[in-house]
Amino acid sequence: MNIMWLLMGPALNNMLMIGPPGSGKTMLARRIPTILPAMSFDEAIETTKIFSVSGLLDRDQALLAVRPFRSPHHTISDVGLIGGGTTPKPGEVSLAHNGVLFLDELPEFKKNVLEVLRQPIEDGRVTISRSLVSLTYPARVMLVAAMNPCPCGYLSDPIHPCSCTPIAIHRYRSRISGPLLDRIDIHIEVPAVKYRDLADRGEGESSLEVARRVERSREIQLERYRGTKIHCNAQMTPRFIKKHCELDDAGNRMLELVTDRLGFSARTYNRILKVARTIADLDGSTTIHEQHIAEAIQYRSLDRKTG
Repeated sequence: MNIMWLLMGPALNNMLMIGPPGSGKTMLARRIPTILPAMSFDEAIETTKIFSVSGLLDRDQALLAVRPFRSPHHTISDVGLIGGGTTPKPGEVSLAHNGVLFLDELPEFKKNVLEVLRQPIEDGRVTISRSLVSLTYPARVMLVAAMNPCPCGYLSDPIHPCSCTPIAIHRYRSRISGPLLDRIDIHIEVPAVKYRDLADRGEGESSLEVARRVERSREIQLERYRGTKIHCNAQMTPRFIKKHCELDDAGNRMLELVTDRLGFSARTYNRILKVARTIADLDGSTTIHEQHIAEAIQYRSLDRKTG
């Protein structure tokens, strides 16, 4: 599994990382804004307006040109996350518009807080209604979440024994509802880092090189959707999925088999196709082949375990 691809993959697709403490989930999340495509002028204007309304724009800063990264604590309220108040103000999900909203320790967030995320993840906007006023704020974000595999954090860890019972593990994971998981495109397991990897002094691939691959993939997508209101695969509606996600025969058979076996919802099915479309783009392929579908399915680890 190529973790770096998962970071640079389909921009604005949502991702959940599952791994033991110290495996680097937070570090990976904080690197994502550095490899996303640069903000367009229109995106910068939108983001600047939100920060200005919230009173968070520095007086000497005319324009926010860097994609925001917001990481609220798990004790945040639903109003803090979505927005509201007597005079409705944008919440964290709108402050992360055109950027990354990182939720660490996802199961520790209150259930009602997580559930109110479903609308903005799906629609890309938040509507706050009060008796005298109703306001809509943009909330098109890349949701990146992280969690331990179990309450103690060491399930499947080769070094540390897990002390959790199956019931405790099931209860822990059940804090994240099925409808919310459905809206997260990529579930990946982040294993503990081995000593030889920590001690390796070799030069890895730089963020700049990864960002170039992201930019090339985005250019393909911009050309594909030229003249429409969308600009990347993650924003495809069912009509665009039908038009741009043609599978070969082997890919069709594989997706049919896995969908029937695991009982994927229509939303999960569409999200697999979106991810597969991006994998094919990165592979320079106009058609989605069996290996692209297989890789996209592999990034639904929680579906495989609970299906």
